[in-house]
Amino acid sequence: MDFFDFHHHKKNICPGIYNLEKEEIPPDSLYSIGIHPKDIRTESLDLQFDFMRSRISKNCFAIGECGLDSFVSVDQKIQEDVFLRQIYLANEFGKPLIIHCVRKFYEVISFRKKSEQAMIIHGFNKKQTVADDLLKNNFYLSFGKPVLYQLSLQDTLKKVPLDKLFLETDNDDFNIEELYQKVSEIKKISIEQLQQQIVENLETIKNG
Repeated sequence: MDFFDFHHHKKNICPGIYNLEKEEIPPDSLYSIGIHPKDIRTESLDLQFDFMRSRISKNCFAIGECGLDSFVSVDQKIQEDVFLRQIYLANEFGKPLIIHCVRKFYEVISFRKKSEQAMIIHGFNKKQTVADDLLKNNFYLSFGKPVLYQLSLQDTLKKVPLDKLFLETDNDDFNIEELYQKVSEIKKISIEQLQQQIVENLETIKNG
């Protein structure tokens, strides 16, 4: 059985969406490309965006990771400008956005109206109130390894609608089948039903 990994950094994982690194040649499988807040270079922003454009091909499923991060040294206003440019790029190419967000959820929510495409918060690991606000604003949530052991996150996951859900390994070294098994138990559905729902969610965000 194939378990789709929504966001990962290992090139040989399939099926899934590989996070393309800076100036890397895209794989033959699905990938995303974006300017992470920590990788913003104000002196060469146009070159960074030119590179992104040159790598947006048929196998490019999404724009990202992109977003806002309160721990990054890049000025907040610059982060917001770069994020907005990537939202417009996603609109232009009809690609969903994979969002990196650290302690800037309400700022990210304020950008939702600018996007014509689906926006997915990757590695979601916050309180129920944050999840509720994101879901109200039509975000998708992608969960990773912390679901295996964080009881509070498991409780949050119980309340996330199945049609707003994705699962990922990100940078963590574990088998995503464990995550599918745990989430199927939490949601009280079969692992096959969960797998099918993830596929349907992918089709939904792919088609805008």
